[in-house]
Amino acid sequence: MSASTGSAATAATRPVAQAGAATNFWAIWNMSFGFLGIQFGWGLQMANMSAIYEYLGAKPDEVPMLWLAAPLTGLIVQPIIGHISDRTWSPRWGRRRPFFMIGAVLSSLALIAMPNSSALWMAAGLLWVLDASINISMEPFRAFVADLLPVKERTRGFAMQSLFIGLGAVIASAMPWMLTNWFGVAASAPGTIPSTVKLSFYVGAVAFFGAVMYTVLTTREQPPADLAAFEREKAQSAGFLAGAREILTAARAMPATMRQLALVQMCTWFGLFCMWLYFGTAVATNVFGATDPSDPRYQQGIEWGGVCFGVYSAVTFVFSFFLPPLAKSRGPRATHALCLLAGAAGLASVSIIETPALLLLSMVGVGIAWASTISMPYVMLSTSLPAGKTGVYMGLFNFFIVIPEIVASLGFGWVMNNWLDNNRMAAVVAGGVFMVLAALLVMRVQVPTEVTA
Repeated sequence: MSASTGSAATAATRPVAQAGAATNFWAIWNMSFGFLGIQFGWGLQMANMSAIYEYLGAKPDEVPMLWLAAPLTGLIVQPIIGHISDRTWSPRWGRRRPFFMIGAVLSSLALIAMPNSSALWMAAGLLWVLDASINISMEPFRAFVADLLPVKERTRGFAMQSLFIGLGAVIASAMPWMLTNWFGVAASAPGTIPSTVKLSFYVGAVAFFGAVMYTVLTTREQPPADLAAFEREKAQSAGFLAGAREILTAARAMPATMRQLALVQMCTWFGLFCMWLYFGTAVATNVFGATDPSDPRYQQGIEWGGVCFGVYSAVTFVFSFFLPPLAKSRGPRATHALCLLAGAAGLASVSIIETPALLLLSMVGVGIAWASTISMPYVMLSTSLPAGKTGVYMGLFNFFIVIPEIVASLGFGWVMNNWLDNNRMAAVVAGGVFMVLAALLVMRVQVPTEVTA
């Protein structure tokens, strides 16, 4: 909380819904449904961008740098959008929903353009646009649940988000394979971006816009309890410099729980980023035996890698139902540690598998870890945040996701070239090592008593 924010302003920025929150199943369903579309965008990107880059001529050690757009846009966009959305109120559209709509429109347009890239610079540029647009929608969604639900219901709320994230990723990740094997979409010329990928991105654009708009139209936000005090605080923090000062003040006043979770997040997401960067191409080259992107086995391997991503996302979907009771009995800290260890085991096992079908078993552990990663840290974090600052702190929390991704983007190409001999599978296994470290660190986190009760 900034030093200039007094108790009146704090009360003013606390939504009425926090006191008497809408906690029935369908209310939580509606407020979370937009994540189905958001994950369509992320799922298509994670499963296909490295391959798109290699189709356009990138070498394995060049791929991390080309992914720099993803974390860097998050680093810049999320705290800014979080701060602005904290200071937004419209009687008709509420606080977070205007950002949902803007992000949905821009993301859908970027998804349509991406698979039509004709050069590396074009694909990299469109990734900047796509990631910035997705972040405009996604950041307020995290604060949305904390706005509308009381402490006791937030585990259910974030678990519902995990459910939709899993469901969206299942369909998005496996879609190119489904279009080839179920619908008979013809293959493209060797070495070019497949028509199945292009069609998948078009479907993703429609899904993104439709799912986000469903949440916008079915969920209402409550006005600040004291609108006059809210407007005074908004006026005090108006302008770029005032906003920047408030973000920096919030960073200096970061709660202890958030600081401890920072190390957990950085290790977790470094591991995940290693997987997303290289899993699909590792399957194509190390399991299917493709020699280069013009080899027909390369497309087969990339599509099967997408199926594997779909399986771990399906596990995420199913496991999301079990997370709330597991967290209630074991606590979110122990639950998250166990889930991260399951993910580490899944990634490590990939290196000894030669039969493609067995990769699906490895993805069970990854799906369990992913379900916990997109819910348990936010459960532990949410009750440690000061009222009225949820958006900006959720944006700052994203720093601990994007910083390791930026480090990987800038430096992992050197590691690939000098230490790992451009072995994509070794990079995937390295991701598992970082997940083990994250599991050890999470046990040091001080969890607020409201979450463990």
